[in-house]
Amino acid sequence: MNHPHSRLRAGDPEAFRELFREHSSLVYRHAVRVTGNWALAEDVVSLTFLEAWRLRGKLRDEGDSPRPWLMGIAVNVLRNTTRAARRHNTAMARMPVADPVPDFADELVGRMADSEQLAAARKALGRLRRSEREVFALCVWSGLGYAEAAATLGVPVGTVRSRLSRARTRLRRLADDELRAAKNNGVQQNALKKNPEPLPIPGQVQGGRSIAARPHKETHR
Repeated sequence: MNHPHSRLRAGDPEAFRELFREHSSLVYRHAVRVTGNWALAEDVVSLTFLEAWRLRGKLRDEGDSPRPWLMGIAVNVLRNTTRAARRHNTAMARMPVADPVPDFADELVGRMADSEQLAAARKALGRLRRSEREVFALCVWSGLGYAEAAATLGVPVGTVRSRLSRARTRLRRLADDELRAAKNNGVQQNALKKNPEPLPIPGQVQGGRSIAARPHKETHR
């Protein structure tokens, strides 16, 4: 009996449509949270499934779901979107017409955390090592299990556990720092809006010097 992945390896269009329907929203949510950019996340989805089509022959018969394999491709696309974009441009002419990327905006609005907290978490995440950042995004934000994340990144499960533990410890402190800094900045901006610094007016004494009004054109004598 053929393994379910054999249809994907063979380039079965219906198998790839099923792959897209079942996992494109996961790739999109992951990309949005990693990049903070909805338009770029749509590009990541397109590039990920293009790469999946190109690399379909490398999908091995391990596990019942191709999700770790697909997310591994997404992680690589996110690491270097520029290189993948060049490949995308040269390969699009050879590709069959793909289904349009669905709009997951409404779903994301309901699921994503408070915007200030998300922004603070993303800034803090950017201060981690890439290996810790990827494990955290996969396991916490995208909900992959340890074994799936390990398969996605090509590392042992124990490595995933240790990286995630370090990431959680550092993120608690870094996210609190970022959120506190953001709130302090917001307080300062609100204070400036309520009490803006007055602009100097002609004739006003400023810094011990009088600012005199001058006509548009001076008469030379």
